Amino acid sequence: METPAEKGFLVGVELKGKRHLWRVEDSLEELAQLARTAGIDVVGSAIQRLDSPNSATYIGTGKVEEVLTWKRELGYDVLIFDDELRPRQQRNLEQEVDVKVLDRTALILDIFASHARTKEGRLQVELAQYEYRLPRLTRMWTHLSRQGVGGVGLRGPGETQLESDRREIGRRMADVRKQLEEVRVHRQQYRSRRKKAAIPVVGIVGYTNAGKSTLLNALAGSDVLVEDKLFATLDPTTRRVELPNGKPALFTDTVGFINKLPTQLVAAFRATLEEINEADLLLHVVDITHPNVREQSTTVEQVLRELGAEDKPVITALNKVDLLVEETPEDEQMEAGEAEDTPACTVDRIGEMVAEYPNCVAISAAEGMGVNRLLERVHSLLEEDLVSLHVLLPYSSDGLLGLFHQRGVVEREEFGETGITVEGKVPQGLAERFEAYLVGGSS
Repeated sequence: METPAEKGFLVGVELKGKRHLWRVEDSLEELAQLARTAGIDVVGSAIQRLDSPNSATYIGTGKVEEVLTWKRELGYDVLIFDDELRPRQQRNLEQEVDVKVLDRTALILDIFASHARTKEGRLQVELAQYEYRLPRLTRMWTHLSRQGVGGVGLRGPGETQLESDRREIGRRMADVRKQLEEVRVHRQQYRSRRKKAAIPVVGIVGYTNAGKSTLLNALAGSDVLVEDKLFATLDPTTRRVELPNGKPALFTDTVGFINKLPTQLVAAFRATLEEINEADLLLHVVDITHPNVREQSTTVEQVLRELGAEDKPVITALNKVDLLVEETPEDEQMEAGEAEDTPACTVDRIGEMVAEYPNCVAISAAEGMGVNRLLERVHSLLEEDLVSLHVLLPYSSDGLLGLFHQRGVVEREEFGETGITVEGKVPQGLAERFEAYLVGGSS
Protein backbone atom coordinates (compact mmCIF):
# COMPACT_ATOMS: atom_id res chain seq x y z
CA MET A 1 0.00 0.00 0.00
CA GLU A 2 1.47 3.34 -1.08
CA THR A 3 1.94 6.10 1.48
CA PRO A 4 -0.36 9.06 0.71
CA ALA A 5 1.44 12.09 -0.75
CA GLU A 6 2.22 14.89 1.65
CA LYS A 7 0.12 18.02 1.20
CA GLY A 8 2.15 21.17 0.82
CA PHE A 9 1.38 24.86 1.15
CA LEU A 10 3.77 27.33 -0.50
CA VAL A 11 4.82 30.79 0.73
CA GLY A 12 6.64 33.41 -1.33
CA VAL A 13 7.99 36.79 -0.20
CA GLU A 14 8.78 39.83 -2.32
CA LEU A 15 10.96 42.46 -0.71
CA LYS A 16 9.90 46.01 -1.59
CA GLY A 17 12.49 48.26 -3.16
CA LYS A 18 14.74 45.32 -4.11
CA ARG A 19 15.29 44.49 -7.76
CA HIS A 20 14.42 40.87 -8.51
CA LEU A 21 15.30 38.91 -11.62
CA TRP A 22 12.23 36.70 -11.17
CA ARG A 23 8.67 37.82 -10.38
CA VAL A 24 7.62 36.26 -7.08
CA GLU A 25 4.65 34.60 -8.82
CA ASP A 26 6.94 32.91 -11.35
CA SER A 27 9.39 31.81 -8.69
CA LEU A 28 6.52 30.36 -6.67
CA GLU A 29 5.28 28.44 -9.71
CA GLU A 30 8.73 26.91 -10.06
CA LEU A 31 8.67 26.05 -6.36
CA ALA A 32 5.41 24.20 -7.03
CA GLN A 33 7.16 22.21 -9.77
CA LEU A 34 9.95 21.35 -7.35
CA ALA A 35 7.42 20.24 -4.75
CA ARG A 36 5.62 18.01 -7.25
CA THR A 37 8.95 16.55 -8.36
CA ALA A 38 9.59 15.67 -4.69
CA GLY A 39 6.20 13.92 -4.52
CA ILE A 40 4.28 16.62 -2.68
CA ASP A 41 0.69 17.49 -3.53
CA VAL A 42 0.53 21.30 -3.59
CA VAL A 43 -2.81 22.44 -2.15
CA GLY A 44 -2.32 26.19 -1.95
CA SER A 45 0.03 29.16 -1.81
CA ALA A 46 0.37 32.67 -0.41
CA ILE A 47 2.49 35.74 -1.22
CA GLN A 48 3.54 38.57 1.07
CA ARG A 49 5.32 41.79 0.14
CA LEU A 50 7.56 43.10 2.90
CA ASP A 51 10.06 45.88 3.47
CA SER A 52 12.33 43.30 5.12
CA PRO A 53 11.96 39.72 6.41
CA ASN A 54 10.66 39.23 9.95
CA SER A 55 13.66 38.17 12.05
CA ALA A 56 11.59 35.64 14.00
CA THR A 57 9.30 34.07 11.40
CA TYR A 58 10.42 35.53 8.04
CA ILE A 59 6.81 36.51 7.23
CA GLY A 60 4.78 38.95 9.32
CA THR A 61 2.64 37.85 12.29
CA GLY A 62 -0.56 38.50 10.37
CA LYS A 63 0.58 36.27 7.52
CA VAL A 64 1.50 33.55 10.03
CA GLU A 65 -2.10 33.64 11.27
CA GLU A 66 -3.35 33.46 7.69
CA VAL A 67 -1.13 30.46 6.98
CA LEU A 68 -2.46 28.80 10.14
CA THR A 69 -6.03 29.39 8.91
CA TRP A 70 -5.18 27.77 5.59
CA LYS A 71 -3.84 24.78 7.50
CA ARG A 72 -7.21 24.27 9.19
CA GLU A 73 -9.06 24.62 5.88
CA LEU A 74 -6.72 22.65 3.58
CA GLY A 75 -5.15 20.19 5.99
CA TYR A 76 -1.62 20.56 4.64
CA ASP A 77 1.19 18.89 6.55
CA VAL A 78 4.27 20.67 5.16
CA LEU A 79 4.85 24.41 4.80
CA ILE A 80 7.36 25.33 2.06
CA PHE A 81 9.06 28.72 1.71
CA ASP A 82 10.55 29.95 -1.57
CA ASP A 83 13.61 31.43 0.16
CA GLU A 84 16.14 29.92 2.52
CA LEU A 85 15.12 30.35 6.14
CA ARG A 86 17.40 30.91 9.06
CA PRO A 87 17.42 28.07 11.60
CA ARG A 88 15.64 30.24 14.19
CA GLN A 89 12.93 31.27 11.73
CA GLN A 90 12.37 27.67 10.72
CA ARG A 91 12.04 26.50 14.33
CA ASN A 92 9.68 29.34 15.27
CA LEU A 93 7.42 28.68 12.29
CA GLU A 94 7.35 24.97 13.02
CA GLN A 95 6.23 25.69 16.57
CA GLU A 96 3.65 28.26 15.47
CA VAL A 97 2.01 26.21 12.71
CA ASP A 98 2.75 22.74 14.14
CA VAL A 99 3.77 21.21 10.79
CA LYS A 100 7.06 20.44 9.12
CA VAL A 101 8.61 23.58 7.62
CA LEU A 102 10.90 23.41 4.56
CA ASP A 103 12.56 26.05 2.44
CA ARG A 104 13.58 25.95 -1.22
CA THR A 105 17.09 24.77 -0.33
CA ALA A 106 15.84 21.79 1.68
CA LEU A 107 13.44 20.88 -1.12
CA ILE A 108 16.16 20.93 -3.79
CA LEU A 109 18.50 18.92 -1.57
CA ASP A 110 15.76 16.35 -1.06
CA ILE A 111 15.22 16.00 -4.81
CA PHE A 112 18.95 15.58 -5.31
CA ALA A 113 19.02 12.91 -2.58
CA SER A 114 16.34 10.88 -4.36
CA HIS A 115 17.76 11.37 -7.88
CA ALA A 116 21.49 10.78 -7.32
CA ARG A 117 22.48 7.44 -8.82
CA THR A 118 26.27 7.19 -8.72
CA LYS A 119 28.43 6.94 -5.60
CA GLU A 120 29.90 10.36 -6.39
CA GLY A 121 26.46 11.94 -6.73
CA ARG A 122 25.26 10.46 -3.44
CA LEU A 123 28.38 11.66 -1.63
CA GLN A 124 27.95 15.17 -3.02
CA VAL A 125 24.34 15.36 -1.91
CA GLU A 126 25.11 13.87 1.50
CA LEU A 127 27.75 16.51 2.16
CA ALA A 128 25.40 19.30 1.07
CA GLN A 129 22.66 17.98 3.37
CA TYR A 130 24.99 17.77 6.35
CA GLU A 131 26.16 21.35 5.78
CA TYR A 132 22.56 22.54 5.53
CA ARG A 133 21.21 20.61 8.52
CA LEU A 134 24.08 20.98 10.97
CA PRO A 135 23.10 24.55 12.06
CA ARG A 136 19.49 23.36 12.36
CA LEU A 137 20.00 20.45 14.75
CA THR A 138 18.57 22.09 17.87
CA ARG A 139 15.08 20.68 18.39
CA MET A 140 14.52 20.55 14.62
CA TRP A 141 11.19 18.77 14.08
CA THR A 142 11.64 16.81 17.32
CA HIS A 143 7.91 16.70 18.12
CA LEU A 144 7.24 15.59 14.56
CA SER A 145 9.79 12.77 14.78
CA ARG A 146 8.02 11.51 17.90
CA GLN A 147 4.85 11.32 15.80
CA GLY A 148 6.67 9.20 13.23
CA VAL A 149 6.59 11.86 10.53
CA GLY A 150 9.08 11.40 7.70
CA GLY A 151 8.90 12.23 4.02
CA VAL A 152 10.31 15.15 2.05
CA GLY A 153 13.16 16.98 3.75
CA LEU A 154 14.04 13.98 5.89
CA ARG A 155 15.53 11.73 3.21
CA GLY A 156 19.26 11.14 3.16
CA PRO A 157 21.03 11.22 6.54
CA GLY A 158 18.37 10.63 9.19
CA GLU A 159 17.34 13.33 11.65
CA THR A 160 17.91 11.10 14.69
CA GLN A 161 21.44 10.43 13.49
CA LEU A 162 22.05 14.13 12.98
CA GLU A 163 20.98 15.00 16.53
CA SER A 164 22.91 12.19 18.18
CA ASP A 165 26.42 13.54 18.03
CA ARG A 166 27.71 16.71 16.37
CA ARG A 167 31.27 15.43 16.53
CA GLU A 168 30.28 12.27 14.67
CA ILE A 169 28.64 14.45 12.01
CA GLY A 170 31.86 16.43 11.72
CA ARG A 171 33.86 13.22 11.29
CA ARG A 172 31.44 11.96 8.64
CA MET A 173 31.64 15.26 6.75
CA ALA A 174 35.44 15.07 6.80
CA ASP A 175 35.27 11.51 5.46
CA VAL A 176 32.88 12.51 2.66
CA ARG A 177 35.13 15.44 1.71
CA LYS A 178 38.09 13.08 1.59
CA GLN A 179 36.24 10.70 -0.72
CA LEU A 180 35.12 13.58 -2.94
CA GLU A 181 38.71 14.82 -3.13
CA GLU A 182 39.72 11.36 -4.33
CA VAL A 183 37.01 11.66 -6.99
CA ARG A 184 38.36 15.08 -7.96
CA VAL A 185 41.91 13.70 -8.31
CA HIS A 186 40.60 10.79 -10.39
CA ARG A 187 38.70 13.17 -12.65
CA GLN A 188 41.79 15.34 -13.01
CA GLN A 189 43.82 12.33 -14.11
CA TYR A 190 41.12 11.50 -16.63
CA ARG A 191 41.16 15.08 -17.91
CA SER A 192 44.94 14.96 -18.25
CA ARG A 193 44.65 11.88 -20.45
CA ARG A 194 42.00 13.67 -22.51
CA LYS A 195 44.28 16.69 -22.94
CA LYS A 196 47.14 14.46 -24.02
CA ALA A 197 44.91 13.00 -26.71
CA ALA A 198 43.80 16.56 -27.57
CA ILE A 199 40.15 15.59 -27.93
CA PRO A 200 38.09 18.78 -27.55
CA VAL A 201 35.51 18.87 -24.76
CA VAL A 202 32.12 20.57 -25.06
CA GLY A 203 30.30 21.20 -21.78
CA ILE A 204 26.50 21.14 -22.09
CA VAL A 205 24.98 23.60 -19.60
CA GLY A 206 21.51 24.99 -19.09
CA TYR A 207 18.55 25.45 -16.84
CA THR A 208 17.06 22.27 -15.44
CA ASN A 209 14.60 20.60 -17.83
CA ALA A 210 15.80 22.67 -20.81
CA GLY A 211 16.53 19.50 -22.78
CA LYS A 212 20.27 18.93 -22.19
CA SER A 213 20.01 15.14 -21.90
CA THR A 214 17.71 14.97 -24.92
CA LEU A 215 20.27 16.93 -26.93
CA LEU A 216 23.11 14.64 -25.82
CA ASN A 217 21.04 11.65 -26.96
CA ALA A 218 20.41 13.32 -30.33
CA LEU A 219 24.08 14.17 -30.81
CA ALA A 220 25.52 10.82 -29.75
CA GLY A 221 22.66 8.40 -30.42
CA SER A 222 22.82 7.44 -26.75
CA ASP A 223 20.17 6.65 -24.16
CA VAL A 224 20.70 9.10 -21.30
CA LEU A 225 17.65 9.22 -19.01
CA VAL A 226 15.14 11.83 -20.17
CA GLU A 227 12.11 12.83 -18.09
CA ASP A 228 9.86 15.88 -17.99
CA LYS A 229 10.96 16.65 -14.45
CA LEU A 230 13.27 19.11 -12.75
CA PHE A 231 16.69 17.56 -12.08
CA ALA A 232 15.81 14.26 -13.77
CA THR A 233 19.54 13.60 -14.19
CA LEU A 234 22.27 14.75 -11.80
CA ASP A 235 25.37 12.76 -12.58
CA PRO A 236 27.58 14.04 -15.43
CA THR A 237 27.45 11.97 -18.61
CA THR A 238 30.10 12.13 -21.34
CA ARG A 239 29.64 10.84 -24.88
CA ARG A 240 31.98 10.77 -27.88
CA VAL A 241 30.52 12.56 -30.92
CA GLU A 242 31.89 12.77 -34.46
CA LEU A 243 32.09 16.33 -35.80
CA PRO A 244 31.43 17.24 -39.47
CA ASN A 245 35.19 17.05 -40.22
CA GLY A 246 35.24 13.43 -39.03
CA LYS A 247 37.17 14.30 -35.86
CA PRO A 248 35.84 13.32 -32.41
CA ALA A 249 34.72 15.59 -29.58
CA LEU A 250 33.55 14.75 -26.08
CA PHE A 251 30.18 16.22 -25.03
CA THR A 252 29.53 16.30 -21.29
CA ASP A 253 26.04 16.84 -19.87
CA THR A 254 26.31 18.58 -16.49
CA VAL A 255 23.81 19.11 -13.68
CA GLY A 256 21.04 21.58 -14.52
CA PHE A 257 20.98 25.02 -12.90
CA ILE A 258 18.03 26.64 -11.18
CA ASN A 259 16.99 29.96 -9.64
CA LYS A 260 18.33 30.33 -6.08
CA LEU A 261 20.65 27.34 -6.49
CA PRO A 262 21.75 26.40 -2.95
CA THR A 263 25.33 27.43 -2.20
CA GLN A 264 25.83 24.08 -0.47
CA LEU A 265 25.23 22.32 -3.79
CA VAL A 266 27.63 24.53 -5.73
CA ALA A 267 30.33 23.72 -3.18
CA ALA A 268 29.52 20.01 -2.91
CA PHE A 269 29.35 19.49 -6.68
CA ARG A 270 32.75 21.09 -7.21
CA ALA A 271 34.24 17.92 -8.73
CA THR A 272 31.38 17.67 -11.20
CA LEU A 273 31.18 21.36 -12.06
CA GLU A 274 34.91 21.40 -12.77
CA GLU A 275 33.91 19.75 -16.04
CA ILE A 276 32.52 23.14 -17.06
CA ASN A 277 35.78 24.94 -16.34
CA GLU A 278 37.79 22.30 -18.19
CA ALA A 279 35.63 22.42 -21.33
CA ASP A 280 36.96 24.00 -24.53
CA LEU A 281 33.57 25.56 -25.18
CA LEU A 282 30.13 25.59 -23.61
CA LEU A 283 26.85 24.65 -25.24
CA HIS A 284 24.07 26.54 -23.47
CA VAL A 285 20.72 24.82 -24.00
CA VAL A 286 17.74 27.18 -23.70
CA ASP A 287 14.07 26.16 -23.60
CA ILE A 288 12.68 28.71 -26.06
CA THR A 289 9.07 27.79 -25.13
CA HIS A 290 9.35 28.57 -21.42
CA PRO A 291 7.56 31.77 -20.31
CA ASN A 292 10.61 32.67 -18.18
CA VAL A 293 13.18 31.88 -20.86
CA ARG A 294 15.10 35.14 -20.36
CA GLU A 295 15.16 34.77 -16.58
CA GLN A 296 16.36 31.18 -16.92
CA SER A 297 19.12 32.20 -19.34
CA THR A 298 20.29 35.01 -17.08
CA THR A 299 20.30 32.63 -14.09
CA VAL A 300 22.56 30.21 -15.98
CA GLU A 301 24.90 33.06 -16.93
CA GLN A 302 25.07 34.16 -13.28
CA VAL A 303 26.00 30.65 -12.13
CA LEU A 304 28.68 30.41 -14.83
CA ARG A 305 30.16 33.66 -13.52
CA GLU A 306 30.18 32.22 -10.00
CA LEU A 307 32.08 29.20 -11.34
CA GLY A 308 34.59 31.42 -13.13
CA ALA A 309 33.55 30.18 -16.58
CA GLU A 310 32.11 33.39 -17.98
CA ASP A 311 34.99 33.91 -20.45
CA LYS A 312 34.60 30.59 -22.24
CA PRO A 313 33.23 30.59 -25.80
CA VAL A 314 29.51 29.80 -25.77
CA ILE A 315 27.10 28.50 -28.39
CA THR A 316 23.43 28.87 -27.47
CA ALA A 317 21.04 26.14 -28.60
CA LEU A 318 17.50 27.56 -28.71
CA ASN A 319 15.72 24.27 -28.05
CA LYS A 320 12.16 23.01 -28.57
CA VAL A 321 11.44 25.18 -31.62
CA ASP A 322 9.21 22.38 -32.95
CA LEU A 323 6.65 23.38 -30.30
CA LEU A 324 6.48 26.87 -31.82
CA VAL A 325 5.73 25.76 -35.38
CA GLU A 326 2.46 27.21 -36.60
CA GLU A 327 0.23 25.35 -39.02
CA THR A 328 0.93 26.38 -42.61
CA PRO A 329 -0.86 25.64 -45.90
CA GLU A 330 0.06 22.32 -47.47
CA ASP A 331 1.88 23.96 -50.37
CA GLU A 332 4.13 25.80 -47.89
CA GLN A 333 4.95 22.85 -45.64
CA MET A 334 8.44 21.36 -45.65
CA GLU A 335 9.15 18.42 -47.83
CA ALA A 336 10.45 15.22 -46.22
CA GLY A 337 14.09 15.98 -47.00
CA GLU A 338 13.97 19.40 -45.31
CA ALA A 339 13.53 18.20 -41.72
CA GLU A 340 16.97 19.53 -40.82
CA ASP A 341 15.96 23.14 -41.49
CA THR A 342 14.01 25.22 -39.02
CA PRO A 343 10.62 26.34 -40.48
CA ALA A 344 10.40 30.00 -41.41
CA CYS A 345 7.40 30.59 -39.16
CA THR A 346 9.46 29.35 -36.21
CA VAL A 347 12.35 31.66 -37.07
CA ASP A 348 9.90 34.56 -37.14
CA ARG A 349 8.64 33.64 -33.68
CA ILE A 350 12.10 33.47 -32.12
CA GLY A 351 13.65 36.37 -34.00
CA GLU A 352 14.00 38.46 -30.86
CA MET A 353 15.83 35.68 -29.02
CA VAL A 354 18.17 35.12 -31.97
CA ALA A 355 19.06 38.81 -31.82
CA GLU A 356 19.88 38.47 -28.12
CA TYR A 357 22.21 35.53 -28.71
CA PRO A 358 24.55 36.34 -31.63
CA ASN A 359 26.10 32.86 -31.59
CA CYS A 360 22.99 30.69 -31.48
CA VAL A 361 21.33 27.87 -33.39
CA ALA A 362 17.60 27.08 -33.32
CA ILE A 363 17.04 23.36 -32.75
CA SER A 364 14.64 20.70 -31.61
CA ALA A 365 16.63 18.05 -29.78
CA ALA A 366 13.56 15.79 -29.57
CA GLU A 367 12.90 15.94 -33.34
CA GLY A 368 16.51 16.24 -34.50
CA MET A 369 15.90 19.61 -36.17
CA GLY A 370 19.00 21.79 -36.48
CA VAL A 371 21.30 19.25 -34.77
CA ASN A 372 23.64 18.91 -37.78
CA ARG A 373 23.82 22.68 -38.10
CA LEU A 374 24.65 22.88 -34.38
CA LEU A 375 27.52 20.41 -34.84
CA GLU A 376 28.82 22.52 -37.72
CA ARG A 377 28.81 25.57 -35.46
CA VAL A 378 30.66 23.62 -32.74
CA HIS A 379 33.21 22.46 -35.32
CA SER A 380 33.66 25.99 -36.63
CA LEU A 381 34.22 27.45 -33.18
CA LEU A 382 36.67 24.72 -32.19
CA GLU A 383 38.66 25.32 -35.39
CA GLU A 384 39.24 28.91 -34.30
CA ASP A 385 41.43 27.45 -31.54
CA LEU A 386 43.72 25.67 -34.05
CA VAL A 387 47.37 26.72 -34.31
CA SER A 388 49.24 26.78 -37.64
CA LEU A 389 52.38 24.61 -37.70
CA HIS A 390 55.22 23.90 -40.14
CA VAL A 391 57.22 20.95 -38.85
CA LEU A 392 59.78 18.40 -40.01
CA LEU A 393 58.98 15.07 -38.36
CA PRO A 394 61.67 12.35 -38.32
CA TYR A 395 60.56 9.00 -39.72
CA SER A 396 61.14 7.56 -36.27
CA SER A 397 58.33 9.78 -34.92
CA ASP A 398 55.54 8.24 -36.99
CA GLY A 399 53.29 8.48 -33.92
CA LEU A 400 53.35 12.28 -34.16
CA LEU A 401 52.42 12.17 -37.82
CA GLY A 402 49.43 9.99 -36.98
CA LEU A 403 48.48 12.38 -34.19
CA PHE A 404 48.65 15.33 -36.61
CA HIS A 405 46.30 13.53 -38.99
CA GLN A 406 43.91 12.37 -36.27
CA ARG A 407 43.56 15.60 -34.31
CA GLY A 408 44.66 18.32 -36.71
CA VAL A 409 44.23 19.47 -40.30
CA VAL A 410 47.04 18.55 -42.71
CA GLU A 411 47.35 21.10 -45.53
CA ARG A 412 50.62 19.90 -47.07
CA GLU A 413 52.72 16.79 -46.58
CA GLU A 414 56.10 16.09 -48.23
CA PHE A 415 58.36 13.07 -47.71
CA GLY A 416 62.10 13.90 -47.72
CA GLU A 417 65.39 12.21 -46.93
CA THR A 418 65.43 13.02 -43.22
CA GLY A 419 61.73 13.07 -42.48
CA ILE A 420 58.28 14.30 -43.37
CA THR A 421 57.56 17.99 -43.79
CA VAL A 422 54.02 18.79 -42.63
CA GLU A 423 52.10 22.04 -42.77
CA GLY A 424 48.70 22.41 -41.18
CA LYS A 425 46.87 23.16 -37.97
CA VAL A 426 46.52 21.37 -34.63
CA PRO A 427 44.58 22.18 -31.43
CA GLN A 428 46.26 24.69 -29.13
CA GLY A 429 46.68 22.07 -26.41
CA LEU A 430 48.57 19.79 -28.78
CA ALA A 431 51.00 22.36 -30.25
CA GLU A 432 53.69 21.91 -27.61
CA ARG A 433 54.09 18.25 -28.64
CA PHE A 434 55.51 19.51 -31.97
CA GLU A 435 57.71 22.39 -30.72
CA ALA A 436 60.95 20.42 -31.08
CA TYR A 437 60.28 19.86 -34.77
CA LEU A 438 59.29 23.35 -35.89
CA VAL A 439 60.80 24.48 -39.20
CA GLY A 440 62.54 27.82 -38.83
CA GLY A 441 61.71 27.90 -35.10
CA SER A 442 58.30 29.48 -35.59
CA SER A 443 54.70 28.36 -35.91
